[in-house]
Amino acid sequence: MQVTYWAEHAWLGTHVEPRVAIEVTDGLITAVRTAVPAPPPGATTLRGLTLPGLANAHSHAFHRALRGRTQVGSGTFWTWRDVMYGVADRLTPDSYFALARATYAEMALAGITCVGEFHYLHHGPGGTPYADPNAMGEALIAAAAEAGIRITLLDTAYLSSGFGQPPNHHQARFSDGTADAWAERAAALKPAGHARIGAAVHSVRAVPADQLTTVADWAKEREAPLHVHLSEQTAENDACLAAHGRTPTRLLADHGVLGPRTSAVHATHLTDEDIALLGGAASTICMCPTTERDLADGIGPAVALQRAGSPLSLGSDSHAVIDLLEEARAMELDERLRSRTRGHWTAAALLRAATEDGHASLGWADAGRIEQGALADLTTVALDSVRTAGPAPRHGAETAVFAATGADIRHTVVGGRHVVRDGVHQLVPDVPRELADSIAALSG
Repeated sequence: MQVTYWAEHAWLGTHVEPRVAIEVTDGLITAVRTAVPAPPPGATTLRGLTLPGLANAHSHAFHRALRGRTQVGSGTFWTWRDVMYGVADRLTPDSYFALARATYAEMALAGITCVGEFHYLHHGPGGTPYADPNAMGEALIAAAAEAGIRITLLDTAYLSSGFGQPPNHHQARFSDGTADAWAERAAALKPAGHARIGAAVHSVRAVPADQLTTVADWAKEREAPLHVHLSEQTAENDACLAAHGRTPTRLLADHGVLGPRTSAVHATHLTDEDIALLGGAASTICMCPTTERDLADGIGPAVALQRAGSPLSLGSDSHAVIDLLEEARAMELDERLRSRTRGHWTAAALLRAATEDGHASLGWADAGRIEQGALADLTTVALDSVRTAGPAPRHGAETAVFAATGADIRHTVVGGRHVVRDGVHQLVPDVPRELADSIAALSG
């Protein structure tokens, strides 16, 4: 399939370029031509600022059903977790497919072209495997296909409720018993054109230390991405120090988990040594500011981590909102509040976290750039909405990061296919209705 897109303005990694023709063949960008004064014959026009597609590097799709519920009253991360378990208990492969399809369609409407799904809801109630042991993961892969986006399924090892503690009755659905059993099941998952398979350690409290290497080796043998929740809560750090006499980061380093294909999610409460270990290993840090704010986790040391050598990516995590532009903006603005200084990241650096570095953390190094040979994944931000009108187009990157929201996404293109056109999803006819219906089916 051959198609040409003519971008009114395009962000080419370092600057905004006007009037850009992007030629696509079989899902790949075959040419990028600048100074093209008008759309070539047959070209599709993208009005606004066209960016590489956005990468949502950390998602729990079923958490979308919690929006508006966990914001009632007060509580803590741990009380929020109890509400989350209530939703997890009611999911089946069919209901999870419906919810994930709607959630991924919402992501496409927000300009997200690839999602990293941190997937640990593996089995039926009580921990009984389905006839197809990967029925839940395959439902997620199918949901992403129908929503028109790419997915890296980060199949997650989750074996204990805490250091030396068996899974509780909610977590029985998450556990394979041992890391070896997890590895055997995960090995049966198959990639597809839109889907790649990675691995995850849920956390150091959920995978016994002597089984961390099994998960790390599984990913290493396949050259697959490996993700891990890290030091989101100080209680995890305290428990790890009590059990092992070292921080979670040091424990991961000692068992071969860190490395350039590893992404540490949150990394909120770290020591100086932790930061040096992560940066020295070139492990990516996935920051999820809207979730970290929603759950009162804290503000992670992202500036120090990047200076130490860690690339940054972004995720919407629990989907309090699904808006990668807000996640990018929050990185800088939260750090300004913490430090009372401005200018920690340029708009270009924040867009790189939302695009190229996010894709790399998910195993899609061939995406996240508008250049010849890259995957033809694009998102276009309107420059004429009430939020974005006024600034000169040459400041489009700053406008996108510091003023626009997901509601300003006009077009989303995945593999050269127009998935969202003029703000309307082309594959899922009524995304709000599908969200409402799939969430209502889980109410209890």
